[in-house]
This record gives sequence, structure tokens and C-alpha cells, in this order.
Amino acid sequence: MPTIQSHPDLEPGLRFRWQWRNPDAVSQNKNTSSDFPPLILRLLTARNLLDSSRFDSPQALPAEINHLLHGSLHDLHDGALLPGITQAAQQLRSAIQNKKQIVIYGDYDVDGITATAILYHSLKLADPDANVRTYVPHRLNEGYGLNPEALDTLKSRSADLVISVDCGINATQAAQHAKSIGLDLIITDHHNLPENESDLPDAAVLVHPRLPGSTYPFADLCGAGVAFKLAWQFAILWCGSQNVSESFRNLLTNLLAFAALGTIADVVPLIDENRTIARFGLKMMRHTSFPGLNALIKAAGLDDESKIDSEAVGFRLAPRLNAAGRMGHAAEAVKLFTTATPEEASTLANDLNAANLDRQKTEKQIFDTAVDLAQSSGQTEPDNRIIILAHENWHPGVVGIVCSRLVERFGRPAILMERKPDIIKGSGRSIDGYSMHHALSTVADKYLTTWGGHDMAAGLSLKPKHFDDFVKELTHHANENITLSDLTPKITIDAYATLDEFDQPTVRTLAELGPFGRKNPRPLFLVQNLRLQSPPQEMGANGKHLALKVTSKETPTKLFRIVGWNMNALACKLAAGRTIDAILQPKLNTWQGRTNVEAELRDFRINSQSYG
Repeated sequence: MPTIQSHPDLEPGLRFRWQWRNPDAVSQNKNTSSDFPPLILRLLTARNLLDSSRFDSPQALPAEINHLLHGSLHDLHDGALLPGITQAAQQLRSAIQNKKQIVIYGDYDVDGITATAILYHSLKLADPDANVRTYVPHRLNEGYGLNPEALDTLKSRSADLVISVDCGINATQAAQHAKSIGLDLIITDHHNLPENESDLPDAAVLVHPRLPGSTYPFADLCGAGVAFKLAWQFAILWCGSQNVSESFRNLLTNLLAFAALGTIADVVPLIDENRTIARFGLKMMRHTSFPGLNALIKAAGLDDESKIDSEAVGFRLAPRLNAAGRMGHAAEAVKLFTTATPEEASTLANDLNAANLDRQKTEKQIFDTAVDLAQSSGQTEPDNRIIILAHENWHPGVVGIVCSRLVERFGRPAILMERKPDIIKGSGRSIDGYSMHHALSTVADKYLTTWGGHDMAAGLSLKPKHFDDFVKELTHHANENITLSDLTPKITIDAYATLDEFDQPTVRTLAELGPFGRKNPRPLFLVQNLRLQSPPQEMGANGKHLALKVTSKETPTKLFRIVGWNMNALACKLAAGRTIDAILQPKLNTWQGRTNVEAELRDFRINSQSYG
């Protein structure tokens, strides 16, 4: 147990406001006779995954902790509990048996693309001759979600049943239109429900984990997660048994890779069932039988990697898939994951690479302009707690990504839109504690033409004549509901640690808590009273990163390497001989065949104490 040299109430560091993940757990940390490293036990306690009272009975800990770290597919909840899922599976079975044409209507992001692929492969396995088609709206020409015009087109092409994935729960008008033209509609979604229950769309079936009266144990599935659960329930119904056929069992196992892609890319909480889906789905990516996914992995330069993790999905695979919808048409990405031959898949994956490079250039141009406009208009000042901008040269398929970068840069929600003479359209991203969906709902009736999304992200459009009033009213709402403290970037510490606790077995065990993402971030530890043994060394092409060598009281003769990404501006604070308290993220680093433990420096503060 490390020596605590400050009260659990924390002073701020140089970059963030420090906070404990679980302040009550800090003072409860104690030693145990368990074979598990105390650092692991403190971490699990801080994350409310382990009751500290169990430390007094250490013989029960190994099995419990091993399950927390590793788990199994049996941790997935019973799909039959998901509202509407049995009726949806029955309608799909009936449509296939009666040779009806089924159209899977997906969204144009990674979640929608993977959800579409999951249902497509499941229905085609049941009957390879099943009349199953896919449809994805054009992001720029049609916008998000179900729309009456697309339904008319599908009906004219002999569609009998349309099933949405990752969209539709707010499509009241589209659902009514489907009924009026005699088109059966099943809606599967995970986005926020309408404010009023009476505004739920009048579809044949609604499948959603948070429908009124739902008893489903986990509310935070993404669209691909809902589609995976429906595919599983359909397999049970088609096979007539909970023990599905070997071919369906193999397919569902393989489809976990698509479900993991959607889950990680949609930034839903990586806890509970989502963590199980992501964990086992990431493993399946290394052995996938889908030529499109193999081609995408190769195009992203991951084919030689021994392991694909959540960061690889978030920063290398997902952007390439999203580029299809942002810069062109997501139908190409859907084809990559459904009908493409290995040769076609290679071409499509390379095309996605090119689209992603184009997206990156466009993103930088928009970001630079948005930063200038936000600062010059005073929207980054403390008395203005949301950024809302529109520009005639902004690509509406890219503004959402730029919003995320603005949120990271300025610590407040951001909405960016493309301005045209007849319509202003774009996206928004938010911060924890401020629901973008709810905020837009307060002004939607007065100003918005279309809108939808969830707490952290949304899309919207409005007439140019409403723009100024929209900005004024939404800014007022943000100022009333976001505090100055909310605008200060925060960093959350899990527990105290000492450098000697960062040994290879412990750090490997820490990695088993992954996949990491929203609500399950990489563990961060506060290590106090570290002495800098030499001046920081610059790293990177432009010297913007720093490498530090430190020692601690517990290991005064052992040098420990710490890397500070993008911390060059703070080098003057890190003179040799200075003592700091640091927030560290321990990692294993393998170089030239040797593996060592080092740590990423997330923040620090100067410590006036000395240990020698």
C-alpha cells in the first residue's frame, strides 16, 4: 500500500482538474493476503467492481477477479428480454418463408454499416435465396434516418418489409408514410427515445432496449449490438431451439467482429454487455472469414499486428468506414461487408483509404477556420458555454469530427453546420453532463427542420432565417445548464500507486480490464514524490513530445521512463532535481525484442517535498 502524502481532496495539476473516480474508496484501500497485486485490488474497488470487504476473505477473490478480468460469452444477457425482438424475429422468418423482399435500412456510420451486415448475413444463412437487399441513405442528399422518399423508392422496387438498423426511433412521419403505402416496417434502434411516449413511431414492431416497460438489463447497446441480439433471436426461432445449428453458431461468433466494430466506433459505454461484445469481437477480427473485413484490416496496415485493440478500431478502422459516408456514399462500405468478393473487397478498401485521406485534409481546413471563428466571436470565453458556427464552405459530412476536436480543445459542446441559401445543416458533440439530444429538444419545435441523436452527439438542420435566434436560445440554455467547473478539463484518477507496483505481471493484468473506451477508460494512477533525474528529452519530428527519467523513494536507484505526449510547452517545469506528483498510465513497451514497463504522463504538479 503506497504512503498517502495528501488528502483525497485533490489540488489541480498543470493541465487538468484532478478528481478521484471513487473518493470513498481512496481511504478504504488496505492490504490483503490475496495473491493478487494490491494495485489491482485498489483499482477494482475504485471502479466498484469489487467490494473491499471481500479482502478479509481472500480465498474467494481469485475466481471472482478472474471472471471480472476475462468473463465469457455467457455474460451476454438473454436477448428475448429485449422489447419487440421476438415479434421482429417472427416477422423476418415469415417474410423469408413467404419469399417476401426484405430491405435492411441502415445508417451511414460504422454502427449502421456493421448492423446492416449483421442482419444481412444472418438472413442469407437461413436461406441463401432469400430476397434480401440493403439500403443506406446518402448522408448529404437525404440526411440521417428513415425518410418517406426513400420508402417510396423501395416500395416501387417491390419491397415488402423494411427493417431499420441504428435509426428510426424518432421517425414518426416516415413510419406513418410506410403504413399509408402498405409497407411493413420494423424499427430497431438505440438512440434516445422521443420526449413523449405518444411520439413513438407507429411501426409494425419497435426493437429498442429502453422502450417503456422494458426489463432488459442493459440500456446502452449500440445499433450493431441490437442487430446482433436480433440475429441471435432469429437464429433461435429459425432453428427451433436455443441450441442453434453449428452453421448459425459459427456465424454468430464471427459476427461478433462486426458488433465489436460498431460498439467501439459508436463510443457507447464499454461496460457490462458492451465490454463482452467488444472483447470477444476484437479477438474474432484476427480470424475473420469475411473478405471485406480482412481487406479493411490490411488497408489499415493492421494485418501484421498480433492483436487488434479498441484504439486500432477507433483510430484506424472506423475512420476508413466513416469516410465512405462522409465523403461519398456509405453503400460502398456496406457492400464491402456484405456481398463483395475478395477482389472487390481489396478495391473497395483501397478506395476507403483514399476517401479517408481526403477527409483528413478537409477536417484540418474546417478545424483551423472554426477555431479562429470561435475565438474571434467570443464563443470560447467563460460566459459563452457552447460553440455554434455555420460556414458556406464546410463539408457537412466532416463537421461532426471537427466538433469532437473543438470539444477536446475548448471543453464545451460544439455545433458546426454548412450554410446554404435554403438550409443550414450539420452536427453537434457534447460534454459529459450536458445532453445534446435534450438541449436540441428544447428548441426543436421553434427552429429545427430535422434533428436526432443522443446525449453526446446529434445531427440537425434549420432554415437560415432561424439561425440567429437558434444560436441565442441554445446558448442561453447551455449557459444555464453548464457550470464554469464543467468547462474545466478534468482527469479522473483511479487510485494511488508507487513505481515499484508497475511490474510486468501487474501491467499485463491491468490490460485485461480492456477493451478500453467510454466508461471503461485506461486506468490512471497518482504517483507522488517522483524525482526527475535529468532534463526532459525531446521526442518526435518536431520535438513536441517529452521523455523523462524519474526515481522514487521506494526505488531510489532504479530509473523509470515516462513519456509526455504533446508536453513540450511544459518542459520548463520539469528541470532535473525537481520533485513532482504525476498521473501515470502504465504500459508495456516492446522494442527490439525487449519488453519493459514505462508510463504515459497525463498530468503533473510540482511537489515541494523531497525524499532525500
